[in-house]
Amino acid sequence: MLFVTPFVRQSKCQTAVKNTGRWRTKTVMSLGFLVGLAVSPSAADVPPEQIARLQNDLTPLGSERAGNADGSIPAWTGGLSSPPAGIGYEKGKHLPDPFAADKPLFRVSGSNAGDYDAFITRGQKALMERHETYFMDIYPSRRSCAHPEHVYKAAVRNAEVGELVSDGNGVANAIMASPFPIPNNGLEIVWNHTLRYRGYKLQREFTAIPVNQNGDYYEITVHDDAILRWSDPQKNNAEELDNISILYLLQTKAPARSAGYVVLVQESLNMSVEARRAWTYSPGTRRVRRAPTIAYDNPGTNSDGITTSDSFGGFNGAPDRFDWTMRGRSEKFIAYNNFRRVLTPYAEVVGKKHINQDVMRYEKHRVWEVEGNLKDNFRHVYARRVFYIDEDTKGIVATEIYDGRGDLWRVQELGGGVQYELPLCGNSGDTVYDLMVGRYLMLGLINEEKPINFDAKHLDADRYTPSNIRRLGR
Repeated sequence: MLFVTPFVRQSKCQTAVKNTGRWRTKTVMSLGFLVGLAVSPSAADVPPEQIARLQNDLTPLGSERAGNADGSIPAWTGGLSSPPAGIGYEKGKHLPDPFAADKPLFRVSGSNAGDYDAFITRGQKALMERHETYFMDIYPSRRSCAHPEHVYKAAVRNAEVGELVSDGNGVANAIMASPFPIPNNGLEIVWNHTLRYRGYKLQREFTAIPVNQNGDYYEITVHDDAILRWSDPQKNNAEELDNISILYLLQTKAPARSAGYVVLVQESLNMSVEARRAWTYSPGTRRVRRAPTIAYDNPGTNSDGITTSDSFGGFNGAPDRFDWTMRGRSEKFIAYNNFRRVLTPYAEVVGKKHINQDVMRYEKHRVWEVEGNLKDNFRHVYARRVFYIDEDTKGIVATEIYDGRGDLWRVQELGGGVQYELPLCGNSGDTVYDLMVGRYLMLGLINEEKPINFDAKHLDADRYTPSNIRRLGR
């Protein structure tokens, strides 16, 4: 069942805003909270009574505080904002599962999927149809997502001032949290995902695992780090960021044939002012080159061709090649609170045709459904994309990707959850299934690595320059 909150923003006229030495035009149209229509960008003009809801029936990030009608989704009461007592939490180690005592309520598989049709995504159905061994164990829903108080304050402010600019290719005025807690259209929901709070300075070691049709796989070891400038606590609005929302650096460590490869990305906040800037260092040539291919539908780095650059994390980068439609909200079984998966060795996670579903946890949560259709006169290997975005985390938790013939091509699953020691919300790794060739890819795995360092204070902007990646690659 899809449902929406009835709310219509007021119209605004065309306005010019100065940004980093350039003038840009904001075109805003009067729009309603419409389901099933591809809508144009709008500017923030949220009535005070709507903003007040963020302290009442909505959470500060815009989720419904209340549970659902039958109680299978509980009310949000603040989430899990600190380590619970008695679970053996130790700083610097992987987080223990605070819900380890929970038992599955029931199992959904190909044999009974029809009984739960309203709560299963099209991608999940496709996996059950293709693999009789694919199932989902449904656990009690835990609305564990929590954020720091300053993020909540920023979100409330964003509801007042956040604006889409340059035909929706950029965001103005907002900062820190998702810019549109009370979204008006599909594009705003996509930007909520793109700019969701994920910390400020962080670094990690992670593993990517491509799995072939016969179940053979290999491991790719990666170091990456980032300064998420959008979440800089010293900045007050987007205009102070010099049009750079993220500074990102990736170094491939293994296997030997790929070791030494370095990627640098300076992510733009307004793609119309300047597109994403990226560079690569190749140990084979010992040269740094501009890399416009680190974007859109080009093969993703360390993905063995199983996914595209703009599919990492569900979606990233410029939204300009698709028309985005808000389909509404629904209740879906999604991967959530997957602490056990993170605590399981890779050899026990990898399955022949899909990951080992015994280590997965699924819960019923409310999600936004957003559909992207390729614009006329634009190119992309994907003709249509469907995103399911968790109302509490604001992150994409599942996708369906269609080819030019309209056939379902790839399915992506991202497990939502909470870093309760901080707190912040994120996913525990991506899984991309290619239904055409029968391969799949796991990304962002940290099971056998150190926990992510969310307090990497030593990182500074000088690290994220072409001259520095040349030094790193030597």
